[in-house]
Amino acid sequence: MAMDFNLPADLVAYLDGMDAFIAREIQPLEAADDNMRFFDHRREWARTDWEAGGLPRHEWETLLAEARRRADAAGYLRFGLPREYGGQDGSNLWMAVIREHLAARGLGLHCDLQNEHSIVANNPFVLMFRDFGTPDQQAEFIQGMLGGERRLAFGLTEPEHGSDATHMETTAVRAVRNGVAGWRIDGEKMWTTGMHAATHCLTFARTEGRAGEARGITALLVPAAAPGVKVEEYLWTFNMPTDHPRVSFTDVFVPEAAVLGQPGLGLALAQHFVHENRIRQAASSLGAATYCIEQAVRYARARKPFGEELARNQGIQFPLVELATQAEMLRLLIRKTAWEMDQMPKPEVERRLSDKVSMCNYWANRLVCEAADRAMQVHGGIGYSRHKPFEHIYRHHRRYRITEGAEEIQMRKVAAYLFGYIGPRRKELANL
Repeated sequence: MAMDFNLPADLVAYLDGMDAFIAREIQPLEAADDNMRFFDHRREWARTDWEAGGLPRHEWETLLAEARRRADAAGYLRFGLPREYGGQDGSNLWMAVIREHLAARGLGLHCDLQNEHSIVANNPFVLMFRDFGTPDQQAEFIQGMLGGERRLAFGLTEPEHGSDATHMETTAVRAVRNGVAGWRIDGEKMWTTGMHAATHCLTFARTEGRAGEARGITALLVPAAAPGVKVEEYLWTFNMPTDHPRVSFTDVFVPEAAVLGQPGLGLALAQHFVHENRIRQAASSLGAATYCIEQAVRYARARKPFGEELARNQGIQFPLVELATQAEMLRLLIRKTAWEMDQMPKPEVERRLSDKVSMCNYWANRLVCEAADRAMQVHGGIGYSRHKPFEHIYRHHRRYRITEGAEEIQMRKVAAYLFGYIGPRRKELANL
């Protein structure tokens, strides 16, 4: 049977319809009321409330919310969710192609990944509650998140413990307050993104076992306004505004019903959506890299220093050739991996494809930084300025070499599969 690498016709039609929606609904909103200030050379200033700790300005977040509202009304926002939640059961392959397509359009209200904004949303928490939540939790949080009444921050990383969550120092012990059984939480979390607007923080704490053990960590739904929860500081980052605080938990009490999933098995929640997140984020980085490459090519053809196109110089051509080659190869790997993910249950992805997902993610995040840097170089002084989007793309995507599982962690995963310490080659290579 012949192999077919063409995109399905219905997917191509979906992209065309999405582009028409952007032109009809999103671009006019972007152009209204000087909203372009959030995307042109003023973007960092316009988005950031410098006097309020560097938080996102209210006007910026309101604009993003209106774009999401329009996308939801048009049927795009929930595409990746199950139909029971108003989605379209979007596959990993379709989501990867869509996310690449949106990022390849460049900066705009349709897709601004600085804060994970897109007209086609990810919504990993919804599936987390579907798979781990009690009926009461599902009733409160799934519809609450979809309707905007509930917003969750994610409290996993700690000041002294980054990539290795098994050594966390935040603890939760059983307690009784006013006749109610529950848990007392003490500790500190880092990079608790979105806490400024969250109604709850999904907080991971050790409830049993020893440091370094995966078992014994429990996920707890902590109201953001609970006594003892305190935002200590918002950490200013390479790409502003910031909504990434350090949060302390001092003698915080939550009832037994606040446990999400099984006590002691909380890390399963943290890993629940990691492969879907990483393949989609890799696709977005690929799209942004493609945008940078294409803009550099077009500028090099149009620019004529000393009376000749800049593109005639091999010093301009060859670096862009290498980047374009990497982008083409990466696109095939991302789409193949996403397609393979769709052919198997979620637990099988971890056992059989986790290394391929990590390859896609760490390489895409590295590629987009190189492409943005090269686009700056090709454009010269104007490329270095904020009047071009490359500095913004670089500053944003540089974070993913750390935050979406540091590239060293992902390379370690690939190595473990490659050398057969885990994964399908384990038995084969163990007998050498």
